[in-house]
Amino acid sequence: MEYRDKLVLAPMVRVGTLPFRLLAAEYGADITYGEEIIDHKFLKCERVTNESLGTTDFLERGTDTVVFRTCPQERDRVVFQMGTSDAVRALKAAQLVCNDVAAIDINMGCPKSFSLSGGMGAALLSKPELIHDILTTLRRNLDTTVTCKIRLLNTRQDTVELARRVEKIGVPALAVHGRKVKDRPRDPAKWDEIADVVSALSIPVIANGDVFEYEDFKRIKDATGAASVMVARGAMWNASIFCPKGKTPWEDVKREYVRKSILWDNDLKSTKQTIKEMIMHYSCLEFPEGKGVNKCDTIADLAKLYGEEYYNFVLSNRN
Repeated sequence: MEYRDKLVLAPMVRVGTLPFRLLAAEYGADITYGEEIIDHKFLKCERVTNESLGTTDFLERGTDTVVFRTCPQERDRVVFQMGTSDAVRALKAAQLVCNDVAAIDINMGCPKSFSLSGGMGAALLSKPELIHDILTTLRRNLDTTVTCKIRLLNTRQDTVELARRVEKIGVPALAVHGRKVKDRPRDPAKWDEIADVVSALSIPVIANGDVFEYEDFKRIKDATGAASVMVARGAMWNASIFCPKGKTPWEDVKREYVRKSILWDNDLKSTKQTIKEMIMHYSCLEFPEGKGVNKCDTIADLAKLYGEEYYNFVLSNRN
């Protein structure tokens, strides 16, 4: 995996499933992260080849619930992001999927309570020895690329010191979200503190935070010196942010996402969550469209809102 001069789709819970990753890639994303998946949950999965879809599915054992789905089209760019607090458990989970993805990334920045209470995500930032244990164990036992994504620590010096520790482990790149654990999305990303990390390291740094337009890719690179740029909300609202020719109207992007969700049999909750995030940015869930999405009980219901003909076409071809 090459990490210089790349446009990267960030990991986003419920949003970063296969249809959205493929949509982002079509618009120009070079690397696409899947949503964070907890090692405990993944270890309860079995790998299944889905002949009808042409995908590799990791299903919760004994059920049809898809925990992670990928396909050959994204093999060279998809990153499996894992939440973990234990090196041995992380390795066992990574070994299940490492041959189906381009890289394994350890989440060290999620500030949500479910991550922190389990010692995962941003809780790892205060445990450099555990970080070393997890990353070293994965690198020694996997042929797949291993990286991690962190947040800013309380002081610039602490962030730089941790980044240097990570670099010494031998990871080929480091993603840095320019906010601290206590910061909220509305708080401005601290690009200057990402720049401190870039200056201290020789490996590529992927800068993340406040990228909402294509022009912001250059702005954050110029401000930080980062090798590559990662985008979350800007892509969630309109995946065509990756296109240098300019954004596609969000109505068209939304419909294409629905079509891909139908084609790849995406989870209904995930699909509705992503659509509602788009609607809330450009409109309001209390308008007829938003209410219509909330009432949808099946993917066929969504198809009626955004293009029933395509749904019927997909079904006829599967049969």
